[in-house]
Amino acid sequence: MALLPQEHLASRNYGEAVAPAALAGLRAFDVIIVGAGIVGTAVARELACSGMRVAVIESHFPGGGITAAGMGHVVVMDDSPAQLALTKFSRSLWRQDVGEFPAAIEYESRGTIWVAADDEEMAEVYAKERTYATVGVAALVLDAQALAEAEGNLRRGLAGGLLVPDDGVVYPPAAAAFYLKKAREYGATLFSSRAISAGRGEVCLADGRILRAASIVLATGSDCSLLPALPMQKRKGHLAITDRYPGFAHHQLVELGYLKSAHKLESDSVAFNVQPRSTGQILVGSSRQYGNEDTGVDRGILRQMIARATSYMPRLAELSTIRIWTGFRASTRDKLPLIGTATGVSDDPTLWLAVGFEGLGITNAPGAARLLADELLGRTSQIDRRPYLPSRLIAEVAHG
Repeated sequence: MALLPQEHLASRNYGEAVAPAALAGLRAFDVIIVGAGIVGTAVARELACSGMRVAVIESHFPGGGITAAGMGHVVVMDDSPAQLALTKFSRSLWRQDVGEFPAAIEYESRGTIWVAADDEEMAEVYAKERTYATVGVAALVLDAQALAEAEGNLRRGLAGGLLVPDDGVVYPPAAAAFYLKKAREYGATLFSSRAISAGRGEVCLADGRILRAASIVLATGSDCSLLPALPMQKRKGHLAITDRYPGFAHHQLVELGYLKSAHKLESDSVAFNVQPRSTGQILVGSSRQYGNEDTGVDRGILRQMIARATSYMPRLAELSTIRIWTGFRASTRDKLPLIGTATGVSDDPTLWLAVGFEGLGITNAPGAARLLADELLGRTSQIDRRPYLPSRLIAEVAHG
């Protein structure tokens, strides 16, 4: 793949924010959401359509931060029972909304193929199939021939794979815009400013305004500045996208070794992860780096990522890359998000969290929004909320 310099994401017009002059007499809100990425906007939609008075604060354009650094893979993951429950629930909510999505969201049920390189990984394929079967997730084992027929540009000699047909792909910034639009149709208000403090029912904005609400939801991605006690780590990732090559790939393709890469909590890693877009472009990941907060492209890790991808799909080397960019994701030690009241991280009863999703923020946005709204509104949830509550981290926060 021909590597080009990093290209900044272009800002899009997602609707006019409220002008300061129009807010001379600020009313109180029920909930203030800090962050208009895909998680924050999903929470806004969920709460606004439940009848709450919602304010959303975003200093850039909605969906332009950590959301724009995601591949847009809507996937059921089975790293733990709690991860399996949340991703399965969230994928079901994505699929329920498909009929409402505008074309810009580019949602497609591409399906995921977990690619097995050898017999040892084929054993993992069968184990994964059994796990999915126990919770009613459709999956089909592919032998070497079936894999080659499904994806002709994969290298020969691979052992097989597991096809999960109901997984999807989506364009994340457009999905965040959709959620925000729906929230605003239900009365939510967008404030284009930076929150410089949040707590005790007040959010102070950089432009001098102060907003008040009974509850404040931090949906700030990898930014912990408003609550430094958050026990999260930043992971830097790279993405590359090619020119248009329709039919080059048909499914989201992920090596089974991706799971081992995702488990590493300290060392850098790369894995084969390729996504065909509806435009005919090919989106290539995946890399993880710790301790590197430089937003620029790391040529060394990028070369490793591309080399890993071409080792699985040799003809990727023939494609022209038109853009490369980076982003940061926030991860927790147990690899589960923080969803709910901030008890365990803060003694402020007005603070709520929707953070720590690492590489699954796109998938889990609608499910996390539903769980947070259920807790805030006193509703019964469809799945158990307890594994994601921040209170599970009390011991970790206390001991640093």
